[in-house]
Amino acid sequence: MQFLTYILIYPFIWLGAKLPFRALYVISDGCYFLVYRILGYRKKTVRSNIQIAFPNKTLTEVREIEKKFYHHLCDIFIEMIKSLNINKKELKKRYQFTNVDIMQDFENKQQSVVLVLGHYASYEWMFALQLHLNNPGHALYKRIGNKYFDKLVHKIRAKWNANLIDARKAMRKINELEHKGIVTVYGFAADQSPKPNRSRFWTSFLAHELPFQTGAERSAREFNFPVVYFGTTKIKRGYYRGSFKVLSDQPSKEKEGIITAAFAKELEKQIIADPQFYLWTHKRFKHLGQKEAFAKQFRF
Repeated sequence: MQFLTYILIYPFIWLGAKLPFRALYVISDGCYFLVYRILGYRKKTVRSNIQIAFPNKTLTEVREIEKKFYHHLCDIFIEMIKSLNINKKELKKRYQFTNVDIMQDFENKQQSVVLVLGHYASYEWMFALQLHLNNPGHALYKRIGNKYFDKLVHKIRAKWNANLIDARKAMRKINELEHKGIVTVYGFAADQSPKPNRSRFWTSFLAHELPFQTGAERSAREFNFPVVYFGTTKIKRGYYRGSFKVLSDQPSKEKEGIITAAFAKELEKQIIADPQFYLWTHKRFKHLGQKEAFAKQFRF
């Protein structure tokens, strides 16, 4: 069944990747009408998230953010398809960096780096960073259920000197790479809500106390990897600018939680500035108000 699904869908992905951006964005506009206007894909979740994050905004303002978000979501989807066929010259033009020398300096010093980012703007095109580095990168991800599409994603990333690590096997793989002396960048999308039994670290985020994943910080502290925040700005449709900010160059000396809190604060700044570019479809606030209950249940 997985293979049948793959062979039925892949030709459309392949054909879409061959289309010019202008044609793809026409398709994206059509997707917006279908996904938002007709299907209402996760509209209740999106609206609820925005209202919780921005309680002082009127319903009209919330709906405006909502509409812009769905336009952006559809753009991200077609840009992900285009990743299959985009060339280096085009990608460099569309995804630029303001201070990539920060990452190059760490690489020149033979230091692996933990790169933390949120599901904001063009997180799918973050592999453009590899065009400016010599060593391969490694990004943690959640394995796709369909093994054929999972292999396709690996193939696309490998094209750009990037590798994917199953998040469930992250520490084992990082240990392996470090023992081999491989210098790399470990990319962590660190804004996903943790499971209840792992909700041990809570910090202020969008005016609420929320739990955060601590895998990136724990990995950095164990190996003393510098931690760098990766922020992306959407300049215009199909064009992005990435920037880097060092959160800690000696994480093993930091008090526990400091790095994760700093990450949350940087991501929060971006969301407040341009909320339409954050991935509102995932339930960021599902553990809201449950800190004490979790602490009692799991004896934190």
